[in-house]
Amino acid sequence: MIRVLLADDEAMVRAGVRAILDSGGEAEVVAEAGDGHQAVELARAHRPDVALLDVRMPRLDGLSAAEEIVRTVPGTAVAVLTTFSERAYVARALAGGATGFLLKTGDPYELLAGVRAVAGGAAFLSPKVARYVIEGLGGTDGGGRLAREADARARAALLSPREREVLALVGAGLSNPEIAARLHLVEGTVKAYVSAVLDRLGVRNRVQAAIVAYEAGLVGS
Repeated sequence: MIRVLLADDEAMVRAGVRAILDSGGEAEVVAEAGDGHQAVELARAHRPDVALLDVRMPRLDGLSAAEEIVRTVPGTAVAVLTTFSERAYVARALAGGATGFLLKTGDPYELLAGVRAVAGGAAFLSPKVARYVIEGLGGTDGGGRLAREADARARAALLSPREREVLALVGAGLSNPEIAARLHLVEGTVKAYVSAVLDRLGVRNRVQAAIVAYEAGLVGS
């Protein structure tokens, strides 16, 4: 069972997210926080598998809380709940170590898949959030976007066919065991492929690799 810390300043939102997680049968909310400061304290106390944080919260915002949890509770993965109006916030969360980017208005399946992915050490970007991140990190001009997409395709072209398959599945939010099952490989082999992909792409983590996968057109919307 995936242990989740849920932080949002709106009690009704917390109740809705909790209901979705309960319905999946794979996760349980072990603690709830109404602000970022409390979220950090509860993360340290409960050591959950995943901290699911709203961006806008009193006392300490979700982005600052995410950075603090990543720094002080290394066994806890952080996923950020966002809205379409928070493009710059998502970019900051990426820099701060969050590995999940989920929409409050998204499909409940995305929430369940995202929590499962980050708990397993993978990255998960809601498709709409992924497009937001890509645009937010590189500006909004069409020429810049086309240049980034061309660069991503060129970098992906350096990978072997199997490595591109692995990159696409990383972009889709699958963990190493899930990729192993999908490609009929042992988990150790997948781990080696992921490391090679990160190295060849020149990226530091799975989130950055996932963005390259989206920009290269390897992951469907």
